Amino acid sequence: MRVLFDQGTPVPLRNYLGAHKVATAAEMGWSTLSNGELLDAAEKEFDLLITTDQALRTQQNLPGRKLAVLILPFARWPRLKPNAEKIVSRVAALRAGEYAELHLNSLDTRADESEI
Repeated sequence: MRVLFDQGTPVPLRNYLGAHKVATAAEMGWSTLSNGELLDAAEKEFDLLITTDQALRTQQNLPGRKLAVLILPFARWPRLKPNAEKIVSRVAALRAGEYAELHLNSLDTRADESEI
């Protein structure tokens, strides 16, 4: 699966998605695109957009797109890292055009002190 991370998605997550081709919006030269423009560009070259933009669903017309979208609950890697396998599982289950918001148990979001 071809996966695009938006500006807020922690890049270290890429290390857990080794079975997929991952690029960031910055690597693609898309850092200045609006959400709508980013969705249009991503849909042409990617299968999945991973974002931390909680407002994306209400601001953009997602139905009818072939691009799958996964919204993470926050952008801080130390909080996401303990849930990396849950994220990987959710990515594997997504299908074209599907929209999903990942909700994590607050107990699973504690960071090790060494990561803060």
